[in-house]
Amino acid sequence: MLFSYPILALDAENLACSRGGRVIFEGLAFRLGNGEAIALTGRNGAGKSSLLAMLCGRLRADAGTIRLEGVTESRPAELSHLVGHRDGLKTALTAQENLAFAQALLGDPALSPDEALAAVGLPHVAGLPVGYLSAGQRRRVALARLLVSRRPFWLLDEPMSALDLSAQVMLTGLMRGHLAQGGAILAATHGPLGLDGARELRIGP
Repeated sequence: MLFSYPILALDAENLACSRGGRVIFEGLAFRLGNGEAIALTGRNGAGKSSLLAMLCGRLRADAGTIRLEGVTESRPAELSHLVGHRDGLKTALTAQENLAFAQALLGDPALSPDEALAAVGLPHVAGLPVGYLSAGQRRRVALARLLVSRRPFWLLDEPMSALDLSAQVMLTGLMRGHLAQGGAILAATHGPLGLDGARELRIGP
């Protein structure tokens, strides 16, 4: 039986963010539901990464609300995967160990670490310390974390960064598969995501 996520939505209303007393953005609102993708755009420093950090609970909004519809006992952070601009991998651990740690931490297991590495085209690096891998390979290991535990909301910060063309095509396929299962994606990007029907949410002028 094919997996599909339950009906739910992430609602953000009137969000504001400031740093060092300077307002970065304010009055930001959007809704992200099953099967939807949003391309988050804006100049460098517009607050794209800060918004992703708010949604996953790493940063508190200065104003506004973030809430889930369709569930009553979970917070947005508990249903979200964040792949940040930095890969967030432990370089002394192998690729397989990094993914096993992520799966144990996040729960709700999906693919095994080895299956996830195969899905991103890296079955041959499973036993290698991440510190030995190229930037593009490390990025693919970081993206493989999306596959080891099921979470409906994928929050991606420049997901195509450091990826060659074939890896970009691979990632687009993974994102399309996630949307087909009823998942949702919010991706900060300076380029196209390759997802039909993706909406644009621009921060700043």
